[in-house]
Amino acid sequence: MASLQDQLSRLVYSTEKGNLCPDCGEALTACICSEQAEQTRIAAMDGVVRIRRETSGRKGKAVTTISGVPRVESELKTLLKKLKQGCGSGGAVKEGIIEIQGDHRDKLKTLLEKEGFTVKLAGG
Repeated sequence: MASLQDQLSRLVYSTEKGNLCPDCGEALTACICSEQAEQTRIAAMDGVVRIRRETSGRKGKAVTTISGVPRVESELKTLLKKLKQGCGSGGAVKEGIIEIQGDHRDKLKTLLEKEGFTVKLAGG
């Protein structure tokens, strides 16, 4: 519970900054929530990149997922572009996980090791 002083000194309305972020309280143009979430995601990783083949929820089609890459979202997109070119297939970045269409685990392992990552094949 906030003290009485905090409750009384709380700003009720202001047009100075415009719309405010509900989480950090800053203006929406200066919001730092996404940066903080990205930093916590990277800090929680153990440094091992895991490559997995998945078919669930994709009507039986194989997709290779790469998780645990300690990079920010913009760097993940440039890495995705290199990996897609190396495999000759499509892909996307969803919630910090790289998805490459098709089963390319061995190719991706060699490409990621050339980039300097510690790679582990996960799953069966």
